[in-house]
Amino acid sequence: MDHQNDNKPNRRNFLKIVGAGAAASTAISTAAFYGCKPDTQSANNSKLGEVPTDKMTYRINSRSGDKVSLLGYGCMRWPLKQKADGSGEEIDQDAVNELVDYAIAHGVNYFDTAPVYIRGWAETATGIALKRHPRDKFFIATKLSNHRSIDPAVSESEARSFDYSVNLYRQSLKKLQVDYIDYYLLHNVGTGNMKTFKERFYENGMVDFLLKEKEAGRIRNLGWSFHGDIGAFDFLVAEKIQWDFAMIQLNYVDWQNATGFNTNAEYLYAELVKRGIPVVVMEPLLGGRLSRLPSNAFALQKQMLPEETPASWAFRYAGTPESVLTVLSGMVYMEHLQENIRTYAPLQPLNKQEYAVLENVTNLLLHANFIPCTECQYCMPCPYGLDIPSIFAHYNRCVTEGNLPKDSQDQNYRRARHAFLTTFDRGIPKERSFNHCIGCSLCIEKCPQKLPIPEHMERIDKFVEQLKQGTFI
Repeated sequence: MDHQNDNKPNRRNFLKIVGAGAAASTAISTAAFYGCKPDTQSANNSKLGEVPTDKMTYRINSRSGDKVSLLGYGCMRWPLKQKADGSGEEIDQDAVNELVDYAIAHGVNYFDTAPVYIRGWAETATGIALKRHPRDKFFIATKLSNHRSIDPAVSESEARSFDYSVNLYRQSLKKLQVDYIDYYLLHNVGTGNMKTFKERFYENGMVDFLLKEKEAGRIRNLGWSFHGDIGAFDFLVAEKIQWDFAMIQLNYVDWQNATGFNTNAEYLYAELVKRGIPVVVMEPLLGGRLSRLPSNAFALQKQMLPEETPASWAFRYAGTPESVLTVLSGMVYMEHLQENIRTYAPLQPLNKQEYAVLENVTNLLLHANFIPCTECQYCMPCPYGLDIPSIFAHYNRCVTEGNLPKDSQDQNYRRARHAFLTTFDRGIPKERSFNHCIGCSLCIEKCPQKLPIPEHMERIDKFVEQLKQGTFI
């Protein structure tokens, strides 16, 4: 069976699979300021209204009976600040505490983290913030991230070992300051090949260990997050183990047009539904790209719903399927959190006309010159200092804003050339830019999408040099 791309998304198939479930919208605006009070106007002039405290939409986990907020907090990008001594960055714990307090007060109860997030700091910061709340007010999810270590002295083979994996699990309990983990995931299933997959979870005895931990009550729900090799996904859904949930990448582009090593969400979701496995959604915004649409795609949405943002369309789509337990959003700023709460409090359904709009938007995006990076940060740090996610983000933003020069004869060439070069000069420090890539390909091994990162860097480097030298044709 071909699980990969079809020519276009099929709205009827989507509606047939997801049933009559409601959907919701999340508006993540481009303005980024922390600690703002609830306002009545967003950065794109859409009406916001008050942030409700008692209208959050919840889904019931059919396996455990948990009542989970449809908006889940992705704790992959907590706010950072400079250390007092100027020696580098650290997590802004006060900001994290305020965000977590606000989320819980407004009905959010699912928090997702991992040992490798934010240079290994995420679990500790999340644990500190959540410890200040009653244990029954939140569900904490974390992962067995034994695909790599944040310690460069630990080899990949050592990270897969039983001892390292068990210690990683126990450290999660300690850092999160909990006696049990509500949702525990085999992390990055499918990254690498089937041999690597089995070494990480089966041959080292970790699946058996985690099942015993579940029997003991220290894990309440056991599942996995999927990236990459479809063989690993098919293996797990065919297992006799009763998985309590699974995390997949789901958005309106990936439904039938997944790129690289990803698999169409239509197939993944349908296979999980067949087996009654609740779904946790990651990448509803496809690394932020679905919140920053090209002008022609944005105009289609604006024509139907003038006050709704591109991000809200994407979140409504992701929240529609009935078997979706929660949709994760990494919210660094208070404004983002407030708008996302409005989206899912309560959930509002997409109608057929809106699905048709998203089909047209998808078709436009498929012909746009995006680099399909989700800014997950797994490729970092680069041993040669490149800020890979930021480089791709700046490039994609130029595509979105129409600042990617087409040819020297285009009437907008001068404006686009100036905007493109200015964006890179201001946004990326020279010592961290694309021309420092030596093509070592270490980043490809870490990338869940298996993007040919050095090829993209070389292409951008040549393109920028042509623009600077005036030789672009």
